[in-house]
Amino acid sequence: MRSWRRGIKEMDLILGPFADERLTGLDDGALDTFEAILGENDHDLYQWVTARIGRAGGTGTSQPLGPTAYEPLLDAIARHAAARLAS
Repeated sequence: MRSWRRGIKEMDLILGPFADERLTGLDDGALDTFEAILGENDHDLYQWVTARIGRAGGTGTSQPLGPTAYEPLLDAIARHAAARLAS
């Protein structure tokens, strides 16, 4: 539920569908990381995720990518969001 009730609507639309579709497939470590990510500031999270989407699209970016401990899960969240945008 916390994935759908963020501080900004953009993060609701990114994290909510990811949680709905992927959370049950995450192992305990990834779930702990997801919980930590939910504790981060929405504006920071938005920059970290959109920077990854831009990087995957080859546009390059100077936006911060977030803590390295979050990288695998942030990459998965960004891929999921990009796939939803493309469909």
